[in-house]
Amino acid sequence: MSVVAPKCRLAIIGLNYAPEQIGIARYTADLAVELARRGHGVEVIAGKPYYPQWAVYPGFQGPGWRRGREQGVTVTRCPHYVPARPTGIRRILHLASFALTALGPALLLALRRRDRRPGVVLCVAPALLSVPVAALAAWLAGAKLWVHVQDFEVEAAFATGLIGGDGGHRGLIARAGAWFERRVLRLADRVSSISPQMCARLTQKGVAQERIAQLRNWADGALTFPAEADSTYRALWGIGTRRVALYSGNISNKQGIAIIVEAARLLAQRSDIAFVICGEGPNKPALMQLAEGMANVQFHDLQPAAWMGELLGLASVHLLPQLPGAADLVLPSKLSNMLASGRPVVATAEAGTGLADEVEGCGLVTAPGDAAALAEAILRLIDQADLRARLGAEAERRSAERWSLRLIIDRLEGDILTLSGAAAHQ
Repeated sequence: MSVVAPKCRLAIIGLNYAPEQIGIARYTADLAVELARRGHGVEVIAGKPYYPQWAVYPGFQGPGWRRGREQGVTVTRCPHYVPARPTGIRRILHLASFALTALGPALLLALRRRDRRPGVVLCVAPALLSVPVAALAAWLAGAKLWVHVQDFEVEAAFATGLIGGDGGHRGLIARAGAWFERRVLRLADRVSSISPQMCARLTQKGVAQERIAQLRNWADGALTFPAEADSTYRALWGIGTRRVALYSGNISNKQGIAIIVEAARLLAQRSDIAFVICGEGPNKPALMQLAEGMANVQFHDLQPAAWMGELLGLASVHLLPQLPGAADLVLPSKLSNMLASGRPVVATAEAGTGLADEVEGCGLVTAPGDAAALAEAILRLIDQADLRARLGAEAERRSAERWSLRLIIDRLEGDILTLSGAAAHQ
């Protein structure tokens, strides 16, 4: 029986991968599996799953490397340091440990027999510390290097307070981080990011325009959403007929989720509204303490991926808070499925930022840090059914137009084939 050669061999180096359910992992895994399904030879070098609990998942613990096939993709899982409390320096050590343990598998992949080496090495950032590893592997393999920036981690670390210190100390770290970022981004033959604003920021960082591509995150096309009143979670969590303002996802520094509790406090007299915060993360205990004694706020654990449609269908409105200054450093990955659910979004973002532009027309945008404005926007959507329905319908339409997995991977696949030179042989 003849073996069909892959269209292109692609190596992906990225810390986060399935079975993590939220954040970057889901998009890296979707990308790898879809390209493998389309006939490409895909290998992934990833960390052991730990996010968002910041603890290695049961069944993956232990000091060694693991290699196996998962949904048509060869996956090597590297051991790495996972801090229980991911403060600034610990997070840097966490990212550096993955770069170190990924080096061996990357070199083995690059030094194979020539016809089994990758044509493109794609490195997902975070973590930028892994880019030199990917660049070395690409150089040894004679491959092209693609760096995909999910968020600008250096600036985001300052904006969210992960890196502190006095002015001189912060300035030194900022300059060193910016220098390293510019250097590693210039190593790449292609650099992509997830929004027009983030792609424009790449230009500001010295990446040539012709090397920049937009690679959006996508909505999960397999999800189905119940009518708001029919979500299984209403009975499960005792919500009854109350309208739900829902936040679902990671609970960490980037989100500034405390503003949700502040808004809920301002709306405590509205017994017909429930605030539901669902997820995991290092800031969850402090947030629960802040909301102690508030009858209109519920906290729940991260829910299984198979129930995502039921969970998002619970919402009357979705909440998407973000700290000031972070809106063009990251574009929250959860937004795609929020829009697909056909519910409006209330986001906290400055006017003109990428997040504000994405939400405009299918939700409401309020100033970061303004709990009163957030509460007012939630009330407006809860009390105006026609507005809620119109914005929700636009959210669903926009998701299909801008956040389709098939259309996004179609463009990515063409770019990969062109970059690797494989397109000439198709």
